Parts: sequence; structure tokens; C-alpha cells
Amino acid sequence: MQDERLDVELDFGENGLIPAIAQDAETGDVLMLAYVSPEALAETQNTGLAHYYSRSRDELWQKGGSSGHVQQVKEIRVDCDGDALLYRIDQEGGACHTGYRSCFYRTIEGETVGEKVFEPDEVYE
Repeated sequence: MQDERLDVELDFGENGLIPAIAQDAETGDVLMLAYVSPEALAETQNTGLAHYYSRSRDELWQKGGSSGHVQQVKEIRVDCDGDALLYRIDQEGGACHTGYRSCFYRTIEGETVGEKVFEPDEVYE
């Protein structure tokens, strides 16, 4: 991932952010959706670890920085309009802060269909 150049034009929109989907590179499972600033994208490219921009905290963050559940980015894809990213990743631990492997662990009817892989109270202080 290091020293990659940005060869496509991206549209970060009025708020300076672009959505990024994290997808398991091996299984194809969609694990989470977050937002990326130009700085977060540059950090991801420089380190090979997924970085995002927290809209609620108004700051750049490395996925797994506090939990250890990091995302090794294997490939970054761009959609046809240049306004969304797909991070193809290897996920260590769970992707969701609630303890599930994926943030998409329940149906619209509220049925839990995902796998819980850690207890948040044991990971976050």
C-alpha cells in the first residue's frame, strides 16, 4: 500500500468526506461503512492500515487504534462516479464496536444474524 499514487479523481463533496465500504478481501462480506477525508485516505495509503474520519468526534482515526481490531487494506477501489471507495481488507477481530464481526449484524426486522466475536466492555474502557 505504501507510495501509491492517486491516479483517479475523487469527489469528496461539500463536506470533504467520501464514504468507504470495508469488505473482507477473502469472503466478500461487507463489514462496515465509514467516511474518509483526503488525509485519512493518505494515511491509509501510507500505512496499509484503514484510517477514517469520525464525523461525531470530528477527527481522523485509525480503525482498531484502541481495540487492536485493525484492518489491513489489501486494495482500494473507486466507484464509477469517484464518490465512494471500497476498502478490500483483512480484518483482525471484529469490525463493529458493538462486538460483532460486521456492523451489518441484524435485519431490518431486528433479527440478529451476525456473529459476535468480542465483548465491548472487555475491549473499550
